[in-house]
Amino acid sequence: MNRYPSSTSSSVRSQQSPVPAQTHSYYEELNFPYCEDVSNYDRITKIGQGTFGEVFKAKEKKTGRIVALKKILMDNEKEGFPITALREIRILKLLSHENVVHLLGISRQKGYQHKTSGKGSSNNNNPGPPFGVNVSIFYLVFEFCEHDLAGLLSNVTVKFNLAEIKKIMQQLLNGLYYIHSNNILHRDLKASNVLITKTGVLKLADFGLARAFSRPRNQPNRYTNRVVTLWYRPPELLLGERNYGPPVDIWGAGCIMAELWTRSPILQGETEQKQLYYISKLCGSITPEVWPGVVSLDQYGKMDLLQNATRKTREKLMPYIKDQGAMELIDKLLVIDPSKRIDSGAALDHDFFWSDPMPCDLANTLSHHTVSMFEYLAPTRTRRGPIKQPGPQQQQIHPRHQDTMSSYQERVY
Repeated sequence: MNRYPSSTSSSVRSQQSPVPAQTHSYYEELNFPYCEDVSNYDRITKIGQGTFGEVFKAKEKKTGRIVALKKILMDNEKEGFPITALREIRILKLLSHENVVHLLGISRQKGYQHKTSGKGSSNNNNPGPPFGVNVSIFYLVFEFCEHDLAGLLSNVTVKFNLAEIKKIMQQLLNGLYYIHSNNILHRDLKASNVLITKTGVLKLADFGLARAFSRPRNQPNRYTNRVVTLWYRPPELLLGERNYGPPVDIWGAGCIMAELWTRSPILQGETEQKQLYYISKLCGSITPEVWPGVVSLDQYGKMDLLQNATRKTREKLMPYIKDQGAMELIDKLLVIDPSKRIDSGAALDHDFFWSDPMPCDLANTLSHHTVSMFEYLAPTRTRRGPIKQPGPQQQQIHPRHQDTMSSYQERVY
């Protein structure tokens, strides 16, 4: 489901030797008592694809229940089961909340014959199992959600009113509050990873980059900063911060909130340097005056940062967002200094959610759209350069696949 610049999680994998053929044969003969066979499901259609593998809509034969099957990509794994999938399973088994996607189980497909020779792989450091070896394919089985937010926003016939936007953001922040309270960071928050059921229940999804975090008293954390899809990546990660926490997800929530009005990601940089430029154009220059301690970050002196830019968040978004409460909350979510960024609990208490119109159910609006909408299924759309005023679509631009992989149009910065 990923058409954005990748979050480059693969770059942090260690260099190891490939597993010999006999080891794969041994794995194939193992009995997995908690993994049902994937033949218990009928695939209906593919609804997502990315570096992680593929996602299918499927029906459980025995019960008729509709589920989502997330295929775990095994070809490039050197030591069996991918660490990102293990982490996702472990975290989702710990979490139980209405606004977090529910992992139902794990399925296995036996007898898949690997078609690629390890020696001939395009990635010789990570060749996968040898040619002709039978390997298992594993699937994560999730509850099925009819839409993702990126797919809904890509459809011009889907129009959310202010009360419905409040409900979307309230549920998103509820999910973040829950996972942060349980010391979990999502680390890949974006519109395509926000699922919505046909009854209007929002679910945070894709925990492949998620991890537990701690609040150390003496020694700082040393997490990788090569996480979060580029367009939603906060300035602290772009500047090399490794001792980070929940504010990295809050920045993504701010980007998504603005996107509910603009209908497209507001910061579409092609590179990390360009992403910092767009952030500065929107939120002001990144300086020690607005962010004490920023000079200590590894990349601060190495990046060519925009100077003398003033904060224009409201000015740039005002053509789209007329509600003052919404503007105030976005302003607090998109704060450059992570220590001054509002947290999910305080955001839920913001007047935006406690003033008329109050948050309202999404079911009525979604009932008019009986076809599932996912980013993967969305048609290519027109887009423009940096916008000043909302208006009709202009020239057709085809973004380079490796740069944006997006079905969206327009951008603020």
